[in-house]
Amino acid sequence: MRNFIIAVICFTFSLHLGAQELNATITINSDQVGQTNQQVFRTLERSLNDLVNRTRWTNKVYKENERINARMFITVTEYESDRFKANIQIQSSRPVFNTSYETPVFNYKDNALDFQYIEFQPLTFNENVFDSNLVGVISYYVYIILGLDEDTFALEGGSEFYRKAQSIVAQAQGTNFSGWKQTTGERTRYELVDNLLSNTFREYRIAMYNYHRKGLDILADNNSTGKQIISGSMRLFETLISRRPNAFLIQTFFDAKSEEIQNIFSDGPKVDIVKLKETLNKIAPFYSSTWNEIKY
Repeated sequence: MRNFIIAVICFTFSLHLGAQELNATITINSDQVGQTNQQVFRTLERSLNDLVNRTRWTNKVYKENERINARMFITVTEYESDRFKANIQIQSSRPVFNTSYETPVFNYKDNALDFQYIEFQPLTFNENVFDSNLVGVISYYVYIILGLDEDTFALEGGSEFYRKAQSIVAQAQGTNFSGWKQTTGERTRYELVDNLLSNTFREYRIAMYNYHRKGLDILADNNSTGKQIISGSMRLFETLISRRPNAFLIQTFFDAKSEEIQNIFSDGPKVDIVKLKETLNKIAPFYSSTWNEIKY
């Protein structure tokens, strides 16, 4: 009986370890508020790291080497009593097949983070209740990270996670916290996940899959073909902007990928660089100086 109990405990513990999806680091910077007592920020930082890394966000079992690497940087701009105003930078990456390289998948800054927090207040996620804007924002971006990661491995594989993020957006509509509503005229959390799930922007998700799974993942074995596929992914964005100029998702893609694209096409087997640069300057002119660094 004793051996049986030990076996059950070990099995349960192994399931718990295998259930965690993210290997995330959350950092809080409070330099702008000039607060001499930093304890509340350090406590909050520890609590957020526990929330993200110890919550079971999905029903999938991830092996240790499959956990998604992510970072969140919260910069507090105002702090008084239990009220905080901040911005949050979210980054995630995933490994490239047959290499030691991690490719950036998401690199996004959200300037509309305001929340209430009392030191040692429990931070837990309940998908049926929106009782903390801080937990809501963090949970929303966890699901965006999970969805984008799945989209790089399977065509439109992240839909279930985007729907989870969209559910958080729906719950937040009854609050007065910024960043959630459709009607603010700014690029909001509502708009980001709505675009990800919309057929109007389907080329973005096809490009995510082609770029990563069909392109990057074969570069180590077939550099020329990988580059051709990555170049072809850029033409999908041309189709998208012909229908939706200044698409929000295109900006998010190149915020993560611009330097990587420059590096890919500045070395090794050549593609039609002239045509590629024309396409890049058309779809992402805000990175024209980066595209000029691609040599041919």
